[in-house]
Amino acid sequence: MRQRGNVRTARRMPSVMTMSHPQSYEILLVPSFAEDATADDAERDAVESDAAEPDDVEPGGTIRAAVVSATGETGASGYPRYSGEGIVADIDTETHTVEALLVDGAELSYGLSARIRERDAEAGTDADR
Repeated sequence: MRQRGNVRTARRMPSVMTMSHPQSYEILLVPSFAEDATADDAERDAVESDAAEPDDVEPGGTIRAAVVSATGETGASGYPRYSGEGIVADIDTETHTVEALLVDGAELSYGLSARIRERDAEAGTDADR
């Protein structure tokens, strides 16, 4: 029997190891108010966390920012884990939601909220989320 052409066709398959989520984010800690919290409570919690002095914090301004990188692990919440600069976060990469967060080994203080900014590695720019 004679074979026609190459028995093995050259098919390019995407790598299974390709990560579908961003490799790094910037986490922004900002003041926010829970339904039962007052402005005084939020300011006190921000000061107690030693993140910033009260005079340095503008309402709604960023108190602390850190770049976190993918660790390759899955956190207890079931989402990819990112860490860096004293912050460990489990981030839902589809909704860009921080699902779990530790700041310097402690839970986030009441009156503070986490926002993320996706880091574009190719262009070296940030994209707000």
